[in-house]
Amino acid sequence: MTDLNTHVPSRIERPSAIAFLGYAAAVVIILWSFAGAGFSVEKVVTSPPRFADFIERAFPPNLEARTLERLGWKMVETLQIALAGAVLGVILSVPVALLAARNLVAGKWINQTVRTTLGFIRAVPDIAWALIFVVAVGLGPFAGMLAIMIDTVGFCGRFFADDMEGVDKGPAEALTATGARKLDVVACATVPAAMPAFVSTSLFALEKAVRSSTILGLVGAGGIGIELKVGFDLFDYPSAMTVILMIAVVVIGIEQLSGWARTKIIGEQR
Repeated sequence: MTDLNTHVPSRIERPSAIAFLGYAAAVVIILWSFAGAGFSVEKVVTSPPRFADFIERAFPPNLEARTLERLGWKMVETLQIALAGAVLGVILSVPVALLAARNLVAGKWINQTVRTTLGFIRAVPDIAWALIFVVAVGLGPFAGMLAIMIDTVGFCGRFFADDMEGVDKGPAEALTATGARKLDVVACATVPAAMPAFVSTSLFALEKAVRSSTILGLVGAGGIGIELKVGFDLFDYPSAMTVILMIAVVVIGIEQLSGWARTKIIGEQR
């Protein structure tokens, strides 16, 4: 027998006039963005043959021993740039985060100034930082390492600060009640409580650094990116495809390794 008391889902409420204008404005902005981005259905429809032509010319990839050796060393350099920059960035992020975190060791104005600076660092793309450091220190992997380092400070500094603000305040308040100094409270209560989050954020920063370092060579900051640019500039698509596949394998491998380490380390800390 049919249950007459079955609740029928309520229909969508009619939006108010202000909400309707908001939705209409959002649709207009989205359409305006598509127009500004040059979206073209015709280009989408006609692109598959050109893409297929590229794939046909790029396969099989260039697997000559000399090519693989040259690209392999460039990939090693890329990983060195990413690892060195990420490690330095994570280390520098800790004192920066202490200044950015509210109600820890610094006052409101310092907190806001440091947070604004971190926001500026994150707003500038890593490849732009690479260009700046190429001008400052010259071409080569050192410029790339510095770009990764400053980008990591902007990424980790903000998240480290938020992690320390979000920890349980009980242990810190207990230490404060005993007369402990702010730095002692932070070192003995706040930082240990936030350490699992620090580890997770640092591993994400390493993944981000590896992905970023693969393209810094496009502006002369070392790594395998220059090989990708040269391959396309010379229409050497098999070599360019080899670079693309190497980048994909390395980045996916680093992500898998990072995910495993994150699960392992955080699980042990808990």
